[in-house]
Amino acid sequence: MQIAQLPTSSGIPAKGAGTARVVDEASGANGAGSGARADAPAAKSTPAPLQRGLSNWDQQLQGEISNAQQTLDYLDRSSSQLQALKSELAAKLAARQGRDGQVEARVRQFSNTWRQRAAASGGTLDAQLGYNSPQAAQQNFTIRGLTLASLQNGPQEVLTFSVGGANQALRSVNIEPGLSDDQIVARFSQALLPSNISVKRGDNGELMFSTPESSWASVRDSLSVRGNGVRFPTGQMNRVKTDAEPAAIAPEEWNTGDIEALRATLQQVVQALAHLQQARSAVSTALAQTGSRVADAQPVQGPVRMDALAQNFSEKASKPGYESLLAISSALVGISRDRVIALLGLS
Repeated sequence: MQIAQLPTSSGIPAKGAGTARVVDEASGANGAGSGARADAPAAKSTPAPLQRGLSNWDQQLQGEISNAQQTLDYLDRSSSQLQALKSELAAKLAARQGRDGQVEARVRQFSNTWRQRAAASGGTLDAQLGYNSPQAAQQNFTIRGLTLASLQNGPQEVLTFSVGGANQALRSVNIEPGLSDDQIVARFSQALLPSNISVKRGDNGELMFSTPESSWASVRDSLSVRGNGVRFPTGQMNRVKTDAEPAAIAPEEWNTGDIEALRATLQQVVQALAHLQQARSAVSTALAQTGSRVADAQPVQGPVRMDALAQNFSEKASKPGYESLLAISSALVGISRDRVIALLGLS
């Protein structure tokens, strides 16, 4: 018996010590503990282990495929509900009265679906319908009083942040006159990254913060800042006001009380459908790219490995003894009488 190193899922042996498996040598050979002869003929080389489909694919690729398919299903379901709502609204506005309460029921249905967005997409679709797999969906927000302009003007100040309550470590940012936008962003990023908050320059030049949606409630309710009396009061930590980036779709604002409200809601539904279509295109592209990576990651010697497995089984099964019994009994595991009868019935 010898110990052979297994290849990694990518087919490249791991650096240093690798996972080991026990390889049975020639049939009938005595183990070293029973006095195996030193001049015994060398055992045949063992064929490479069979790679077993999905179990050998990169785990991240599998997760990305699952996330994309789950998100596409959610987007298709949402689009279908909005199309139905759009038809009901158009009919009501054209004086073709639908069933009483049908428009309101459609609005409630989509509102419930929209509230389920995070769970239904596996946490990858954010409120702006941005797809983030394999990272978690983010919530963007701004902090009142922290703008790039206000940070570039005025005297030096050390801002100390607390996220998550009094027991959390404090994070400090040193602000001084003359800093560029990129320098300010870099300093905030370095300070807040351990608190799972990232910082960037927004599209309109604002200082934009973001945190995973799952952490947003905690960040919103606990974020505090202490300054030196320039931009924020000195002394104790002061809770700050945060403004979340608005969601791409806001069904809670849709009104159906009168004709004007119905027209406004119809316009918002049409815009929501366009957002969903754009999101679906982006997710479909991501899924296609992931599929290409999966194809590249699959083993290219599948038929060769199957031939080697079949040849190895044939050799062992043709020889009497324990090796033959082991090979045959292993192949029959899971084959029941009902399955055999069902297969015979196909002939």
